[in-house]
Amino acid sequence: MGKEPAFDRASHEAADPSDQLNDGARADLLLEQKRSLEQLNTWFEVALNNMVRGLSMFDADQRLIVCNKSYRQMYSLPEELTQPGTPLTDIVRYHVRHETGRQGAGEDAKFSRWLTEHRTKLAEGRSFSQIQHLRSGRTLLVTYQPLADGGWVDIQEDITEKRRTEEKIEWLAHHDALTGVANRFYFRETFEQALKGLGKGQSLALHWLDLDEFKEVNDTYGHPIGDALLKAVAQRLRASIRKTDFLARLGGDEFAIIQIGAVRSDQCERLAKRLQASISKPYNILGHTITISASLGIVRAPGHGRTADELLKNADIALYSVKSAGRRGFELYRRGCGQHIDAQHRLEADIQTALSRDQFELHYQPILSLRTHHVSSCEALLRWRHPRNGMISPPEFLPLAEKTGAIVDIGRWVLGQACRDATRWADELTVTVNLSLLQFESGDLTSVVQKALSDAGLPPSRLELEISEALLERDKGKMRCTLEELHRLGVGITLDNFGKATGSLSSLRSFPFDKVKIDRRLVREVPGGADNAAIVKAVAALAETLGMGTVAEGIETLDEFNTVARAGCNKAQGFYISRPVPVGELDAVLSECALRHSHAA
Repeated sequence: MGKEPAFDRASHEAADPSDQLNDGARADLLLEQKRSLEQLNTWFEVALNNMVRGLSMFDADQRLIVCNKSYRQMYSLPEELTQPGTPLTDIVRYHVRHETGRQGAGEDAKFSRWLTEHRTKLAEGRSFSQIQHLRSGRTLLVTYQPLADGGWVDIQEDITEKRRTEEKIEWLAHHDALTGVANRFYFRETFEQALKGLGKGQSLALHWLDLDEFKEVNDTYGHPIGDALLKAVAQRLRASIRKTDFLARLGGDEFAIIQIGAVRSDQCERLAKRLQASISKPYNILGHTITISASLGIVRAPGHGRTADELLKNADIALYSVKSAGRRGFELYRRGCGQHIDAQHRLEADIQTALSRDQFELHYQPILSLRTHHVSSCEALLRWRHPRNGMISPPEFLPLAEKTGAIVDIGRWVLGQACRDATRWADELTVTVNLSLLQFESGDLTSVVQKALSDAGLPPSRLELEISEALLERDKGKMRCTLEELHRLGVGITLDNFGKATGSLSSLRSFPFDKVKIDRRLVREVPGGADNAAIVKAVAALAETLGMGTVAEGIETLDEFNTVARAGCNKAQGFYISRPVPVGELDAVLSECALRHSHAA
């Protein structure tokens, strides 16, 4: 018996291990392999159908190999069109009919052209993408990846929300979020493009519009009403212009309109009158009837300038000219009308140095007690003795001081000087000082008041601080905190212009006021109207109930004086009692007041 041949041993060793198994073991191995494959297929199917993106695979004959659940849902495909082997033509025909409701030779021709282009791109061997807009409003980004055998895989990504977000960001970059019209950036871009596009003999006009009483509306009714008013104004402006014209909000209460086309002066005037008439109609804003007006400055290109900067400057000059003349009008720019705005700019520059050059001084207006008939306090009123323009009253320069920020340093000086002046008066006299918004926002008002009192040696009880109710709407929490700190110092807190704003009663409850000043508009209407007299009497009674005093301001006649006295007001202030006078004349005025009112009933 010979040995087993070597090649037989090698063949035996290289054979499949399963060949050495008996039939039962071999069957078990095959079953295990089948189960593993089924499990793998199950996992693949789970993964495929849980993809957020749609997926489909087609072979070189444009027949479906596989697709997932997202693919079926995105195109609303019936089950029979998602089976392996389904021709692409059947899927596309169904999709077109579902999306457009159309079918026939024309649609088949479109599909044929698309398929030809599709094959050409696939043949290049590079992936490519297309955007699809569905009837449902969804937007899909479809990316095609060619396969080596001539087929392809496509991925469908729903980018609807992404597109909406991008469009919203793009919209916000060019539009005013409050009113929905173009913003300053988009206006400038459009204006410059329109100027570049002007051909020979062509022109356009720019209307720069400013609302006249908007600040008063904000101060009286608060910012929510102001915002609602701006939206209503924007709607009226949009309705007053042509579709070819361009409307933008430049910020605050300023709007601009680009009047496109060959624009003559009379056409500019007609549009300006139409805009003013539309804006001046009463508004019903959240239950309030509000009436405002507008001022417009108008320039024409290229007659009034060839660059955007030059035209904007001249439009501003024309607008300022209208404002200086009393507002509520329009003006077409004319050469030389910029002198007013140049003067304003000079004042803005001068106010920055006026304090260091000792150009400010305080005048004092006595406040008379209607019970003792003696002057109980004097209000400090700021005056500016300008080296060229002479004495300038507060309404002419205080807005500039607010605008430039100089009011903070000026206010600090006023507090210090008023406290120093008061130390030379009789002990029973207090001094009243008005506060501005920027003084509160500076963050150090309490320490400024403490320093003014300490440096002058004036007891806190002899200082009264006045705040206009309009300021309380800006930041009630912070304002209340500061006023409470000041109240704890021992100084008096007075609410000025009471009755001018709609939130007066809530302000009385919310802030630590010692006294209220009844607005001069109510006072001046008192003698001729029983309603106003009743209001003044009610305010006086309410203040007394809350432990507060009342001052009727703006008293100019004997009738007004007697009426507010009968209404129960504690004190009165106005020209009838005394005009504001320099500190050097105050002693004489106090003596005169004592003589004139000592015998009053």
